[in-house]
Amino acid sequence: MIDQPPNGLPRYRVLTGPDDEAFCRRVSEAIDLGFRLHGTPAITFNGERVIVAQALVWPRSAEK
Repeated sequence: MIDQPPNGLPRYRVLTGPDDEAFCRRVSEAIDLGFRLHGTPAITFNGERVIVAQALVWPRSAEK
């Protein structure tokens, strides 16, 4: 595993969006890059649809 996330991405990210396949794919792609889930997802309803948020972190070198 490399010490820094690829493509200049930050070590900590929060992905948000409608609870749909596209959101799940974005989270899955981040995991495939090497990010790890951080905490549980947050879920809310905006009156029209369910919106989710998931935090992700890049593992530190010591955690390899």
